[in-house]
Amino acid sequence: MTDRDWQQWMIATGTRARAAARELARTPTEAKRAGLRAAAAAIRGAADAILVANAADLARAEAAGLSGAMLDRLRLDPDRLEGVATGVEAVAGLDDPVGSVIDRRERPNGLELTRVRVPVGVLGIIFESRPNVTADAGALAVMAGNAAILRGGSEAIGTNRAMHAALATGLGEAGLPADSVQLVETTDRAAVGAMLGAAGLIDLIIPRGGKRLVARVQAEARVPVLAHLDGLNHTYIHAAADPAKAEALAVNAKLRRTGVCGATETLLIDRGFPQPARVVAALADRGCEVRGDAQVQALDPRVVAVEEADWDTEYLDAVLSVGFVGGLDAAIAHVERHGSHHTDAIVTEDAAAAERFLAEVDSAIVMWNASTQFADGGEFGLGAEIGIATGRLHARGPVALEGLTTYKWQVRGTGQTRP
Repeated sequence: MTDRDWQQWMIATGTRARAAARELARTPTEAKRAGLRAAAAAIRGAADAILVANAADLARAEAAGLSGAMLDRLRLDPDRLEGVATGVEAVAGLDDPVGSVIDRRERPNGLELTRVRVPVGVLGIIFESRPNVTADAGALAVMAGNAAILRGGSEAIGTNRAMHAALATGLGEAGLPADSVQLVETTDRAAVGAMLGAAGLIDLIIPRGGKRLVARVQAEARVPVLAHLDGLNHTYIHAAADPAKAEALAVNAKLRRTGVCGATETLLIDRGFPQPARVVAALADRGCEVRGDAQVQALDPRVVAVEEADWDTEYLDAVLSVGFVGGLDAAIAHVERHGSHHTDAIVTEDAAAAERFLAEVDSAIVMWNASTQFADGGEFGLGAEIGIATGRLHARGPVALEGLTTYKWQVRGTGQTRP
């Protein structure tokens, strides 16, 4: 296709999405709930087709040499697929943010001003590997009154098509617009460029993927972007940490699922912590490759030498950088220098130190005595999530329904004129 062909494709796709968004914006809450419940049922009904498509995608991905972490993100099984359907149902059960009143005030002249939540409009969502995003993003967009144009990665094209077909079937059977959620079925990267240049057709671009994808989106987009950067997450074991708690949290934060963006990639240990060898051994015993400097290597013969680039690497694998720091200030400085403002945690029984960490670490999610693997919209009670926003504007942290709305002012008067 030529550039003009892609432009025409984007105009047609965006125009359909805009019409669907206008209809969804005025769709009653219960109708949206019914549509999502029907979509969940359709996903369950199409389970065999979705899993067959996923098996084919996995075979191609393995032949292409995708990493274990990427294969884990791509893989569906009956339990994971049921989790997808359950997630869509969970979104249907959430409070509808559309129309909710943020604040209300009355001016001295009698004007009543109300600020209310409204849908963003048309969302362009570009993602890699994870086929569950097709359902999660579609469900969240619809419940928040938005239309969505989804462009998944080529490695999951078959799964995405099957998942989208089920989602669209359910929404349509419930009477919601056929173009509420559209899937870009081509693997041609020119489609991404067309979406990024679709000012006036797409209201917000949401990239969910690796550094290269997000960098391209931020560099080329003529549409506002809600960025989801990599998860260079830290767990800091403070001098006053409980050793058993520190061990359990470090192991879980790194190894529960290594391929998720909430996994800890760097463990910082305070030089005043009394049992560092215990924590390092627990990680190594479970098959984690620990990388550290000479001090860390002295704790366990299985530790390998860390390189400077390791502090800035999102492994998404059973690999962990470990370093000693000389106190809270040094830990915060390390996080600021090497982190991605995603999720960072402190382990300590010192409440004052914890509160300083929570206040001073500039990340979207900051935790005290909790595993970074809780960085997930479902765990936050938000239902499914569309991603973890690491910027500072509009939405931050797990982006769910509220993050997919904006607001407008409604002004009610009784004939006031301005002097």
